[in-house]
Amino acid sequence: MTMLLLAAALLAQPTSYPALKQRITADRLAFAARYTSADSAQRIALVDSARNYLFDRITLDILPAWYGTPWDFNGTTRTPGTGTIACGYFVNTVLQDAGFTLPRIKWSQMAAEPITVKLCHRIKRFRDRPVSDVVTYVQTQGDGLYKVGLDNHVGFIVARNGIVRFVHSNYYQREVGVMSEPLDGNNPLAHSRYRVVGTLLGDAFVIAWITGQDLNAFDVRSEN
Repeated sequence: MTMLLLAAALLAQPTSYPALKQRITADRLAFAARYTSADSAQRIALVDSARNYLFDRITLDILPAWYGTPWDFNGTTRTPGTGTIACGYFVNTVLQDAGFTLPRIKWSQMAAEPITVKLCHRIKRFRDRPVSDVVTYVQTQGDGLYKVGLDNHVGFIVARNGIVRFVHSNYYQREVGVMSEPLDGNNPLAHSRYRVVGTLLGDAFVIAWITGQDLNAFDVRSEN
């Protein structure tokens, strides 16, 4: 299958969340098969293609599917719109549903910063800084997916076409729960004194997805 045919095959969208996960699994295996037999130049192109694929599937399909799933401190649901989900479980469930292999329960119960440092190839810390500084930083980095850890919270930052959004399971509005909102709104990110922002989807992280590497044994600092 040529790269053009592979890209075309990845465009068709499933009609349900379980179907979405199944399609992502199948697409990951297709990337893995091509990666195994590719030369170094082809692998660079495949990693770039897989990065774009993951960015689109996570930000356009997986995250929106979770919008409106209520927050609860003990929420652990695996099904969008059913039950409740805490902030850490939301982040790690999204990554797992995107095809990453990780210890969902263990990581969801840990502090955000160690996992952020483990997975993200670029880290920026903000202490007692206005949230506008975070917005400016993300905008200067361009489109991308970020993991953000706060004083007592964790979520994603999504930058697409110059628009920056905070996507998280929001205990401020627990009945709504998972939502996408501006960074400078009435939310934990705006009110946190400490923020650690990590850039996801670096080369090593994407290769781990392609090859099915267990992220529990992954450390971006030793991979790059």
